[in-house]
Amino acid sequence: MLRYLYADELHKHPALADGMFKDRADQFKTRLGWDVTVNEKGEERDQYDVLNPLYVIWEEPDGNHGGSLRMLPTTGPVMVNDVFGHITGGQPVRSPLIWEATRFCLSRTASPHTAGIIMMSCLEILEGFSLSNIVGAFDARMIRIYRLIGSSPVLLGSQGQGREKISVGLWSYSTDDHNRVAERVGVTRELSRLWFKTSFGSTAQHRFSLTA
Repeated sequence: MLRYLYADELHKHPALADGMFKDRADQFKTRLGWDVTVNEKGEERDQYDVLNPLYVIWEEPDGNHGGSLRMLPTTGPVMVNDVFGHITGGQPVRSPLIWEATRFCLSRTASPHTAGIIMMSCLEILEGFSLSNIVGAFDARMIRIYRLIGSSPVLLGSQGQGREKISVGLWSYSTDDHNRVAERVGVTRELSRLWFKTSFGSTAQHRFSLTA
């Protein structure tokens, strides 16, 4: 199932949180060779994890972490402005209605449709919180993955060539995308909405500030 958990709620699911941060270390440091910090516990964490972000976590049937991503509003510190601002020409992406998705991570043992289910959660967040967009930076390999999943972003800019190419993209809500992703991952819209409502209630309200 999908769980939507703020950082200050992770203590309620310690094994799931432990798996997420360790799988992030495995993916970003070990497999991709990124310049990220791994602590003595084998966890990958950064300065954005202390800002009480919202995590979307796919919990496998055995209770283990299958995949996840991290959400923060662009009204505060976000990677797309702090780290990748040069890709968008130095113009910050900043709005209470635009959230950033980062740290898209899959465990080595993730079930086949995990990536698509996590993408489906982004569409639930866009619709459920009446956001205008989700923004994110991603490497070249993700463009094909997004296309296969059924929800591709509008590119705001790119830098580099080949496998080293980094892009910043913007997603908006689309019913067609939502239906297409649901069909491809084999999860009904009703079940996806139930997972969202289980975390936020029938009248969804997030905890991020709406001030710009």
